Amino acid sequence: MASGTRGVAAATISLAVLLLVFCFSPSMAAAAAVPSIDATRTRHLPLRHGLLRGPESVAFDAKGNGPYSGVSDGRVLKWNGDALGWTTYSYSPDYSSEACTASLLRPETATEGHCGRPLGLRFHLKSGYLYVADAYKGLMRVAPGGGEATVLVTEVDGIPLRFTNGVDIDQVAVLQADITYPNGLAISADRTHLIISSTGPCKLLRYWIKGSKACTMELFADLPGYPDNVRPDKRGGYWVALHREKAELPFGVDSHLLALRIDVEEKIIEEMRGPKSVRPTEVLERKGGRLFMGSVELTYMAVVKRT
Repeated sequence: MASGTRGVAAATISLAVLLLVFCFSPSMAAAAAVPSIDATRTRHLPLRHGLLRGPESVAFDAKGNGPYSGVSDGRVLKWNGDALGWTTYSYSPDYSSEACTASLLRPETATEGHCGRPLGLRFHLKSGYLYVADAYKGLMRVAPGGGEATVLVTEVDGIPLRFTNGVDIDQVAVLQADITYPNGLAISADRTHLIISSTGPCKLLRYWIKGSKACTMELFADLPGYPDNVRPDKRGGYWVALHREKAELPFGVDSHLLALRIDVEEKIIEEMRGPKSVRPTEVLERKGGRLFMGSVELTYMAVVKRT
């Protein structure tokens, strides 16, 4: 065999070995063993209003009504069923329809600094108050029944809140942790710690609020993608939405990880996959195997059903 031919053959064999190692590596086999939810077909809860978009966070009140979600014009909306759709539940003190409704000549990016952008929602189920983390207004609270929100916090220790994105509540106390690039948080079922998503490093962090480790932080989980909001799964674990995978390519199979469920032992026990055009910000699980998926980009909230 000529030397050039031998070189090509060697290169071909090397490539085949690399592909074989990649396709059958333990990590790939483990990932394949995780139960997967198919989100290629979902029910849509459409916003139905001009250029309105981005129902990022998902919340339900104590009676199970909802979902509620914040959208691009600064309002918090409530879903009232297919016949009525979304209606206004709350708005910031500076909101007005005339000033905050987007148009082709005035996109929401030009108005959200004034009108607000609700990115995190949680109800305090005993009192009925809705707490809102707004990117521009800080932390706000809405009285039972809705209406104009009251701004509670705009700075901490003299430092203004910038791009407030996540909120959770413990009884009547609002908890927060000062870390770099946090993008969502959830209180553990036993109320001893917070789970915080750190987007850039692709990690979940655990911040202890009680016990011998109080006021310390540690790694909870390394993730295969960039996390956004994290929500309890009601079984001691968490659902974390992924904006995209670490090594995601724009071409190839039109499927990527949308979210992961991680148990109390820090193990990935379930995944959700769907089209690359969908980049969720939050996944909230409800009764009957329904998962509500928020997004900062889409013109609808998606509902995924386990099959």
